[in-house]
Amino acid sequence: MLAAEAGRVEARFLDPGWAPAWEQALPQLLGLLGDPEPEIRRAAADVLGACDSPGELVLPGLLRCWEAEGDLETRLELVLSLGQATLRAPTGGRGTEVVGLLHGLLGDPQAQIRLAAVHALAPTDPGLPARRLDLVLESVRDPSIELWRHTSSIQTGVLGVHHWTAGLLTGPSPDFTLGLLADHRDDEQRIAALAQAGRLLSQWSSPTTALLPRLAAHLDDPAPEARFRATELMACLGPVATAYADEVANLLSDTAARTTRTRETVGEAALWALARMNDPRCLPGLIELIAGARSGFASASAHYPATDLHHVSLPALDEVLGYLPDHAEQLIPSICGRLHTAADDRVLNRLCEVLADWGPTAKAAVPQLIGLLEDDRTWTAAAKALAGIGRAGNGARDLLLSRTPAAGPHTELAAWAYWRVGGEPEPALEALVRGAAERGRPHPALRKLADLGPHAAPYADRLRAMTADSDPWTRVEAAHALWAATGDAGAAVPVLTTAVRDLAQGSYLPVMLPALNHLARLGQAARPAALLLLNVATQDQRLRSNGGWRGFAQDEDIRTAVGELLSASGLSA
Repeated sequence: MLAAEAGRVEARFLDPGWAPAWEQALPQLLGLLGDPEPEIRRAAADVLGACDSPGELVLPGLLRCWEAEGDLETRLELVLSLGQATLRAPTGGRGTEVVGLLHGLLGDPQAQIRLAAVHALAPTDPGLPARRLDLVLESVRDPSIELWRHTSSIQTGVLGVHHWTAGLLTGPSPDFTLGLLADHRDDEQRIAALAQAGRLLSQWSSPTTALLPRLAAHLDDPAPEARFRATELMACLGPVATAYADEVANLLSDTAARTTRTRETVGEAALWALARMNDPRCLPGLIELIAGARSGFASASAHYPATDLHHVSLPALDEVLGYLPDHAEQLIPSICGRLHTAADDRVLNRLCEVLADWGPTAKAAVPQLIGLLEDDRTWTAAAKALAGIGRAGNGARDLLLSRTPAAGPHTELAAWAYWRVGGEPEPALEALVRGAAERGRPHPALRKLADLGPHAAPYADRLRAMTADSDPWTRVEAAHALWAATGDAGAAVPVLTTAVRDLAQGSYLPVMLPALNHLARLGQAARPAALLLLNVATQDQRLRSNGGWRGFAQDEDIRTAVGELLSASGLSA
């Protein structure tokens, strides 16, 4: 590890004693290539491949070992090390010989030697893996792939070797993944192929058409993990996978569980996929979960970074429900029943957030929410829901108003909810302007302040000043609030346009989605921003900052928002 790191960092970060110490250790390390134990020989070859010593110092020793080595796993390690050493000039008189040797190994009888040669040659010939895709696929699907578990540098089985090799094939081409998804009798091979499908689909949109039928073919895979992964990817793709809703629905009763800590079942993945497709066949299962049935759905789902891995997971129940406002009428009785009995404040808060997100569609829950307003433990959750529902919660006005004077840190929430259900603006103005002036995170208060429209006009100068804040969230929400208060699009559009400008180059940040939504409300005035983003809809790379299912959802949301902006500006993608 130290030797590899020393080759990567700048010289100024190296300890002055490193170079002489490594120079002294190198002959001893070369001597270990002849150790009686193959594990030692592999480790030595691994270090010699990763170090920063020029090829002319290590190639002769590696070649001598190659000529004498009979252990297959060690030979794999040597092929990789020879390839790495040829990249470190000067390579001396043996460099050309090694390159010729590696090219000859592309025809070796052993599949993994051929794969190792592809990896060794790819840094100087990046097109080789695509040209020899037949060789690559034959190797990674061969039972001898297990040899890599015993190497020093790779130490992984089917899934890891698939991922390692996929790194040689950049871009959106589905050919490698399609080859992996072809029928294979080994469960681990099929599961790893689906992992690669997730990797590709999480980064690019265009492979979807080619891969969807192959994913659907794995919905009845004999391995539960393969069925789960195929179904979870159907959920990630959501609206574009609706042609396979019947096949997914057939899995609702599949109780086979993954070997994870939470033991998620295939049936739960199917329920999630149908929710993403807005298919009512998910409702009976969700009603059971709302009532408190034990499940693999997390109480709060994890956030993963956007990497070249697809993180396979289920969302939290409230996140599933968030996709189903069209079915609120069937779900609200169960939600209200759970609100009545919930002892867990987290459950209560998340269900109320669902009702808030559903907006006026959730008006049938208002009587239950008014009851919760009377309880000091539950009133804040109910206030959030009522604020989202809006005027249909008018009957809660007096209770909300009574919470504003003595609500302490929740004064802002009580006053804003009072306004949203049809109250007077003054309590909300006072609380929100105070909240926006506080240090820390003023943008939630600014977002609420925009709801008050022209009532906030007396604070226009303060809002205008905040459009130059160092925090992008504050700038975006202040610009929107300024426009809502004054109708001054001239001040708001440049700020909001700056926030979304990098989207045209494929760069995505979460603040861009609210900025786009605000721009769409400005209509024709937002045309300068719309002109910048004309080509976003045709970008193949997914626009996301998260991994897992959230990355797919972010990509959908941002593209929808761009489409709405273009439409509002009189343009089309």
